[in-house]
Amino acid sequence: MVKSHIFRAYDIRGVYGEDLDEEVAELIGLGYGTLLGNKGKVVVGRDVRLSGEVLANAVARGLSRAGCDVLDLGMVTTPMVYFSTVHFKVNGGVQVTASHNPPEWNGFKLVKPGGATLSAGAGMEELKDIVLNKRFREVDKRGQIEKVDALTPYVEFIASRFHLDGKLTIAVDYSNGATTIPLPRIAEKLGLEIKAINDVPDGRFPAHLPEPNEETLKDLQNFVVKMGADFGAGFDGDGDRVVFVDERGRIIPGDITLAIYVKHLEKKGKVVFDVSSSSALREIILEMGCEPVEMRVGRAFLLNAVREQNAVIGGEKSNHFYFPEIWGFDDAVYATLKMAEIVLKSGKRLSQLVDEIPHYPSIPIKTYECADEVKWKVVEDIAEQYRSRGLEINTIDGVKAYFDDGWVLIRPSNTMPQIKMTAEAKTEKRLREIVEEAEDLIKASIKKLASGR
Repeated sequence: MVKSHIFRAYDIRGVYGEDLDEEVAELIGLGYGTLLGNKGKVVVGRDVRLSGEVLANAVARGLSRAGCDVLDLGMVTTPMVYFSTVHFKVNGGVQVTASHNPPEWNGFKLVKPGGATLSAGAGMEELKDIVLNKRFREVDKRGQIEKVDALTPYVEFIASRFHLDGKLTIAVDYSNGATTIPLPRIAEKLGLEIKAINDVPDGRFPAHLPEPNEETLKDLQNFVVKMGADFGAGFDGDGDRVVFVDERGRIIPGDITLAIYVKHLEKKGKVVFDVSSSSALREIILEMGCEPVEMRVGRAFLLNAVREQNAVIGGEKSNHFYFPEIWGFDDAVYATLKMAEIVLKSGKRLSQLVDEIPHYPSIPIKTYECADEVKWKVVEDIAEQYRSRGLEINTIDGVKAYFDDGWVLIRPSNTMPQIKMTAEAKTEKRLREIVEEAEDLIKASIKKLASGR
């Protein structure tokens, strides 16, 4: 039986052996093949997770039952699947991944022609209906399943986008993830020196969870300084996110990274960013003569906005960066090379580039466990409390409440049973006050709604 909660805002995720198994994966493949009209070609890849190969093979069987030919990419990064949908001119794609989730999790990113993903309001509901209500269409003639090489054309394409004039050393934490597959080959072509830790693909993620954050990046921070590297790059499990560390060992927030990209754009235009980004980013966008476009958090929403708005770049505080020159895809390898290019062309240290951006006190995203069934109600409850006080609020994604000297954003996670909160203020003292009040509201609302009172 397929559980409905595995269908999320922009992917499918669950715990392997509880929510996902071969049967569920095959039905998802059959459902996606049905949605695609029982024809055409679909690329299928997987990240390093231990259940990946089993689930990828099952998805391929389901697609074949629906009459779709399958190009099996093997173990690849998620951006390599996006690239392959364009390169191989196929009708869709599936990447078996749970991105940064713990090792027992897995899931599916379903890709439409051109690399956009199925998401809420863009095909996910139709797929959910097909799978849960068994509205499958099988065909007599099954599709063929064929192994293909995506690595060689991907490496050639990405390397061709850069001419790095000068020597640079990048310290890398691969997080035992899939980025270990393409980056060494690309770096060799471009003459980049890579010093790496956790560079063996391992779905158990023995060093740390494949989630680059303050806790998991400590080893990289020390490694950057120890190696005398120009900067560091910490990757997630499937290679669509990267967090940078400057040569002094400081972690750079995603919105500040985007501000650095914006300051070194070759042309002006619209810049897409998410609602959790610092006010400093908007200031830089305007300073550079660009137009700010604020969006809700989530890859599908940012990618679509970058494409539809014909933006010059897009990015999220969670360290997804969207580049129109690679069809708007978020690719951690490309983002790393773009940062290398900026450092070399500017002649500045990364720490100097960071210090050119205004800094306002903020907190990293905090999470609060909250059942999927009530997390939306919790956010609505908090929004009403802020609204009743006469505060300006933005509900494009959860609730963002604005104060004279700061803001707080509270939103339900799209991938986990959690509420997420981040905040920014003009002073550390005011930040503490905003955060403490928001935490009290979140905890009280979760307690109230979880108990049904």
